[in-house]
Amino acid sequence: MTANGKLFLGQTLMQSFAQRLLSLPLRFIRSAPRKTSLVGFMTVLGCLLSAGSAQAALELRVAIEQEVSQVQLGTSTKAVVRDASGQAIAEIPAMSSVMAEADAGEVEIHEWESGLFWIEPTDGGYVSIGDQWYRGRTQVVAVPGGLTAVNYVDLEQYLYSVVGSEMPASWHLEALKAQAVAARTYALYKRQHNGNAVFDVGDTTTWQVYEGLQKETNTTQMAVNGTAGQVLTYNGQIIESVFHSSSGGHTENVEDIWSSPRPYLRAVQDFDEVAGNRGFRWSQEFSAESFQQRITGVGRVLRITAVETTPRGRVESVRVEGDRGSRVLSGSDVRRALGLKSTLFSITPEMGRLASTGSSGSVPVRFVVNGRGFGHGVGMSQWGAYGMAGQGYNYQQIVGHYFQSSALAQIQVN
Repeated sequence: MTANGKLFLGQTLMQSFAQRLLSLPLRFIRSAPRKTSLVGFMTVLGCLLSAGSAQAALELRVAIEQEVSQVQLGTSTKAVVRDASGQAIAEIPAMSSVMAEADAGEVEIHEWESGLFWIEPTDGGYVSIGDQWYRGRTQVVAVPGGLTAVNYVDLEQYLYSVVGSEMPASWHLEALKAQAVAARTYALYKRQHNGNAVFDVGDTTTWQVYEGLQKETNTTQMAVNGTAGQVLTYNGQIIESVFHSSSGGHTENVEDIWSSPRPYLRAVQDFDEVAGNRGFRWSQEFSAESFQQRITGVGRVLRITAVETTPRGRVESVRVEGDRGSRVLSGSDVRRALGLKSTLFSITPEMGRLASTGSSGSVPVRFVVNGRGFGHGVGMSQWGAYGMAGQGYNYQQIVGHYFQSSALAQIQVN
């Protein structure tokens, strides 16, 4: 552990890492409604009851590698290898690894074959999957597309990494705590609604980013420990606590971006206009040739006009007109094609004359895209949480602002 608390793993794994075994409550004990407003952010919280002395940990199943032909699996301490029946069939020495390969619908490790294998380190050791180190244990299982490697890890310890993977660990502790609550809630929501027989969540931005031990710091651990077991609920159910980097001044109602209304995903004023936030306001330029390569099917682009926008100005659809036709694209399609930070943008052509066209008139020679925000703009703004924490708001007030009408609840494992 370095002076700033980061855990680093290079060619060797530091055996002196402290074990921090926390339990996750999974049964709702008590929750209280919260009232929030832009002025004052009054938060009414019920007493968060302790989980009791006999607590159990919840293992989250996180898919690290999916449908690959082979994967390298390692361990920091001696590890036991178990087959699908749970029988111990081998040991892996400390700081060693094995290659798991797909073979005719089974997993092959050396001379052993099974539908799945477990790698279970002893003495609180860590596992590696590919080139990353993780807490917990590993299951590698045969799936139709090859192999999937799953990290079974205590939810609270999983969050040590997620908080640092999703938010700079140097940020104010109250912002990190807000991220911990949102991430814990989101993981359990995805586990409940999108999990499958093999895993509960993935490790990418499609779920939430999880990069193992390398993203843990003392501050991310403090944020998770300081909010242990706390989740956001609405009518006694865990909410879909989505978050994004920066809204550009105001978040969006969920129905204006994705689907049906949610009472806890309402448009609110953001606090993301702060020093260091490069995603609050941004600009990109494209030559006419580059623009034509990215926005295809109309020839040389002559005009691009917004057709539909959200009440906050995010582009829902645009009409692109060129010298060979026109087409209507969604704002998300344009964002992907141009590599923009968000759909909160406007596009301005810069006119000029091109000798190659043989025309005396002016045509666009460059397109300038001006925009605000980074991400979808729904739910909690991470830079907004940073801004609120900097103004003295605590994590309860932060999540209460971005997730309107929600309640904090403490949950417990039976």
